[in-house]
Amino acid sequence: MPHRLLIATGNPGKLREFRELFDAHVDSEWTLVAPAEVGLKDFTVVEDGDTYAENAGRKARSYANACGLPALADDSGLEVDALDGAPGLYSARYAGEAADDAANRAKLLGALANIPTERRAARFRCVIALAFPYTTNVRLGEGVVEGSIGMDERGHLGFGYDPVFALPDGRRMAELELSEKNRISHRALALSNAAWALDAMAHTLDRSS
Repeated sequence: MPHRLLIATGNPGKLREFRELFDAHVDSEWTLVAPAEVGLKDFTVVEDGDTYAENAGRKARSYANACGLPALADDSGLEVDALDGAPGLYSARYAGEAADDAANRAKLLGALANIPTERRAARFRCVIALAFPYTTNVRLGEGVVEGSIGMDERGHLGFGYDPVFALPDGRRMAELELSEKNRISHRALALSNAAWALDAMAHTLDRSS
């Protein structure tokens, strides 16, 4: 019997990606649940940790405790070498707390306006955290995809910084169909590296049911 797993995000694009990713990368049977489905539509967690792992772990534990279900949370960011790793942990709010994806991309392109192509190396990094309710133990998986920042935006698929993130073959992440993106993305790699933990969690729930 499938077990319920809360995906700790209010971002519909990210939730859609996770549903696709589970189909592609996870053998265990899980029914993915959105926060709004368990009364946590407006639930928020302050992400003020010093690392992606801290932020993801805090979200996973907080959401799990709030709904009594196992929870998966991720924290991810774009790291640009020419900006000393920025925006990094602050990727989602790079242009301000209330900024949207378009504003974040515009600020990034502005910050790199005078940087030539050969110095625009960047990477997407993601850490996934898994937690049972009422425990302190968190299991992690990390994924990284290397690329660079293009001179402008291209593509209409994906979300966040996808239109400006250029893969080694020159395509932007936002030009990939979801099925292809979910084979190579930082989130896909992180989930693949956390698959063992999802299997272990499912076995634990099977034994206790």
